[in-house]
Amino acid sequence: MKSLLSLVSAIVAMSAAQSQARPYVPNLGPDLPTITLQSGEVTVMMRQATQWTPGRIDFRGTPMTTESSAYGTVFMYPEIGFIGTGHFENEPEELQSLTFYQDGNEIEATSSELSGKTLSVVRESKIRDFRFTNRIELRDNRLFETVTVKAEKETPLKLVYHFMHAWTPTVSEYLAGIDGDQPTGEPLPNGVEKKFHINKVVDWSAVFEPTSKQFAVSRLLECPDGVKTTSKIWNVPGTYKKYYLQSFYNETVPAGFEGTWKMVTTFGTSEPEKWKIRAEAFAEKLR
Repeated sequence: MKSLLSLVSAIVAMSAAQSQARPYVPNLGPDLPTITLQSGEVTVMMRQATQWTPGRIDFRGTPMTTESSAYGTVFMYPEIGFIGTGHFENEPEELQSLTFYQDGNEIEATSSELSGKTLSVVRESKIRDFRFTNRIELRDNRLFETVTVKAEKETPLKLVYHFMHAWTPTVSEYLAGIDGDQPTGEPLPNGVEKKFHINKVVDWSAVFEPTSKQFAVSRLLECPDGVKTTSKIWNVPGTYKKYYLQSFYNETVPAGFEGTWKMVTTFGTSEPEKWKIRAEAFAEKLR
């Protein structure tokens, strides 16, 4: 009997391990592990395992972000924790629809690489009593990200994160600004404890990667009236310097709420001593 029980336990444990080892496969979308969108000098790799949300962002063939993270939109519930992109530890986000567009035309995504003047991915999904639409669009060397959230019921939350960008751990500093004011920034050092930076409402933010001499600038183009929306960069040495757009921090989302957030990100190159001036100029052009 003990031998039989041991065998059954071993089989159960093996099945569980195999199940955990298999990447998540959503109910919708092409049977491909990744699809890379390329427009101009910017590429975005989308992952099947994270329900067709971004998995890496490159500029001129150089990764500006790491794949070791979650992107997209995540809700944090007081009673359960995170639900959303890449967070399957509690329950998966329910993908409702997925549509690819190439130069304005809806297409079947049958290739692992798509290129065009304009590329878009529109996905509709559901997390508990929230329905939302995420749109990724690449054009003019710019990445546009839009999310519209609709609440069917009143829901207390710890926070919501949008437009997460897991910048590579080699990113060395940031700059952030409010239009009309002097921008501020500071180094993002390695070899120190985890720390959040920015932690306030800003119109735009930028980061610099010294090895490639490339920088990224993100500007918030739209957010719902009356919803406090703050920017954060979480410095996790050796892992990433991750940007988050945060809202509904320890707040209750009212029933019937509908709101849209939109962000644009673009990229450039500069010598280290000039990158802040160039980034600020880029931020002005994104208005």
